[in-house]
Amino acid sequence: MDAFRMPYLNRTLLLLSLLLLLLLLLGQSRTAEARRHRQRVRRWTGTEETQKHGASLPKKPPDVTKSRKTKTEHLLKVDDHDFTMRPAFGGPAIPVGVDVQVESLDSISEVDMDFTMTLYLRHYWKDERLSFSSSTNKSMTFDGRLVKKIWVPDVFFVHSKRSFIHDTTTDNIMLRVFPDGHVLYSLRVTVTAACNMDFSRFPLDSQTCSLELESYAYTDEDLMLYWKSGDESLSTDDRISLSQFLIQKFHTTSRLAFYSSTGWYNRLYINFTLRRHIFFFLLQTYFPATLMVMLSWVSFWIDRRAVPARVSLGITTVLTMSTIITGVNASMPRVSYIKAVDIYLWVSFVFVFLSVLEYAAVNYLSTVQDRRERKMRERARSQSLPCTCSISQTRTMDGTYSEADTNSLAGYTEEPMDPEDEPEEKQKVPEKSEHMVVHLSMSTESAGIKKRKSIRALNIIQNTHAIDKYSRMIFPGSYIFFNLIYWSVYC
Repeated sequence: MDAFRMPYLNRTLLLLSLLLLLLLLLGQSRTAEARRHRQRVRRWTGTEETQKHGASLPKKPPDVTKSRKTKTEHLLKVDDHDFTMRPAFGGPAIPVGVDVQVESLDSISEVDMDFTMTLYLRHYWKDERLSFSSSTNKSMTFDGRLVKKIWVPDVFFVHSKRSFIHDTTTDNIMLRVFPDGHVLYSLRVTVTAACNMDFSRFPLDSQTCSLELESYAYTDEDLMLYWKSGDESLSTDDRISLSQFLIQKFHTTSRLAFYSSTGWYNRLYINFTLRRHIFFFLLQTYFPATLMVMLSWVSFWIDRRAVPARVSLGITTVLTMSTIITGVNASMPRVSYIKAVDIYLWVSFVFVFLSVLEYAAVNYLSTVQDRRERKMRERARSQSLPCTCSISQTRTMDGTYSEADTNSLAGYTEEPMDPEDEPEEKQKVPEKSEHMVVHLSMSTESAGIKKRKSIRALNIIQNTHAIDKYSRMIFPGSYIFFNLIYWSVYC
């Protein structure tokens, strides 16, 4: 019985010993994990603890950024001074130098009379309150957060409509402080400012616009604005270009501006001159207007009896010219003076309108002449015997007779014709009116010359073919003469 129990007890003891060994190993692993966790906590929190044996733990390394910030604020002494006052308050005016780099000239609007420009605006001044000691004599650069704590010049844009400082991805502001107290303050600005444009020579004009900078609060006794490097204070990008204008030059000026309520202020000017490209307006305005005027001349070569053709051509050209004038004025400001393009378009409109009136005169005179010829034929039928009188140059260019010739028949005797020709003439009288031949005898040669001149002048007026013939030369010649004068004056 005892021999049987001994193996069983041995196995039980072996199992218990193994269980205890496992528990011991598990406890040691947990202790080691807890120790490593405490070390990580000490490393991140920086707290100092002592181990059981009394040894001190390593300290956390100092935060360089926090110490630098504290050191910088203490170095610039921002909290030790009142920066609401200008530097050297109570003393002479503080000089503030300015230079500008034009990044882009975005747009020019004739309707609103303004321009939009993006530029880098830089200010230079000295503030001894910001001076600091430095062994390397290097400057310190800051962003826009420090600008709110120190004094900066209150420069604004005169005649500005809209302006803003770019803020992508942060505010585009830079502040650089040198050990001796000199400060560079730079910002990137887009400004839309008014420009007084003169359109009396539009579109053959040149415009001069200016961007004006001035201190808002400080007069010339407190702040003196000046261009830091003279004419070299303004720099531009060579890639600046505009669709309608050619940039001729940029230059700087400065002067004093007076306000009756506050006093004198220093004002800086950025002037630039623009010359308009004419090729666009040649294609869109001048060339179409010239074509319409030339098209109106086609009616002079159309038969006067083709009333629908000549009337429709004249009305079409008149309406087209009206559309061109309306389109040009829609894209322009409503100025009270006459522009160069208005002169050209309205003179062209007058030429087109006169061509319509020319046909109206031709048609009217043709109707009057036909009526008079009809009366002459009726009178010839009533007399049933044609008369033959002697007069020179009484036929008109188209084979008809004028009213003056028919009225001059009174007082002259009729000569009977040969009996052989009489029946033939009687048959031809109802068909044609050209069988009346008047023979007039003038008393003196001078009276005959005067009579011929008056008859010739009257024939030219009443002859519709002559009016069209002279119009073919007068209209083009007058229009070419107008163009010569116009382009010589405005170019």
